[in-house]
Amino acid sequence: MLIAEAVLADGRTIRVRTADAADAAEIVRLVRSAFGHRPPVDPPAAGLSDTVASVRDRLIDGFGLIAEVAGAPVASMLVEVREGAARLTRVSVDPTAQRLGIATLLVNAVLDLLALRGATTVDVEARVEFGYIAAWWGRHGFVPVGGGAHTLLLRRALPVVAEAATADEMQALGRRLAGLLVAGDVIIASGDLGAGKTTLTQGIGAGLNVGGPVISPTFVLSRVHPPLAEGPALVHVDAYRLGSFGELEDLDLEASLAESVTLVEWGAGIAEGLGPERLEIDIRRGLDPEDETRLVFLTALGPRWAGIDLNEVTR
Repeated sequence: MLIAEAVLADGRTIRVRTADAADAAEIVRLVRSAFGHRPPVDPPAAGLSDTVASVRDRLIDGFGLIAEVAGAPVASMLVEVREGAARLTRVSVDPTAQRLGIATLLVNAVLDLLALRGATTVDVEARVEFGYIAAWWGRHGFVPVGGGAHTLLLRRALPVVAEAATADEMQALGRRLAGLLVAGDVIIASGDLGAGKTTLTQGIGAGLNVGGPVISPTFVLSRVHPPLAEGPALVHVDAYRLGSFGELEDLDLEASLAESVTLVEWGAGIAEGLGPERLEIDIRRGLDPEDETRLVFLTALGPRWAGIDLNEVTR
């Protein structure tokens, strides 16, 4: 089953699909190729002892993903899921296909898939000898939670997924989200043009009871909506025309961060510097162009959101 596809920098198309038992031999090849390309460690990586039979068994007990370019497998991973907790293993990219963003596409695809399947957390292990690998996982939201003599255990929370079939439902979702927001909160909203970012923001504005109208601040870049009663203001930012966090800093958002809810549309890759504690919202269209239903992925990061159940807003 096709899970995701994208175009690489060199113009080739990469596709990510679920693996089946027939892929076991190819997964073994990819694991040995990727792990064998690293400097040797003691004890050796467990993946180097995999067999076609052992990988086939793990695919039966869990599942796997394969990334292909022009029909040729270039990356793979195995996934275990137990009672809502998932673990990624044997994450492997062929050495000839590294540094092309393939690992990121593979990981993002599995995070989405696990979220849609209802998993709540996902773990991965990294060898302590390879600090750069742990740092790579850290850039993808994984934080250290333990480990052993030779491995570091990293974990991240998975997004909560909500559905919005109409603009009214998207606004209603925004109003429910507003009930969780307090002054100082930062929201980064992503999604294609017309996905519904501003519609969601309108619902948040209504839920916060701020002055309007809430429209996309495309040309003014930032608009402040003051509260009409008690509560925080809403600072609504459009980062579509901005190329860096430095340009975002020029808007002087830090002056109002503590007293406001700050929502940045098109903020992924730019607005993360506003703070490690934030709510990331990614709005996706389905594959059917005739279906207006949107999937809204909600990811809460940082201690501020610890203990807050985002599933409340999806009901």
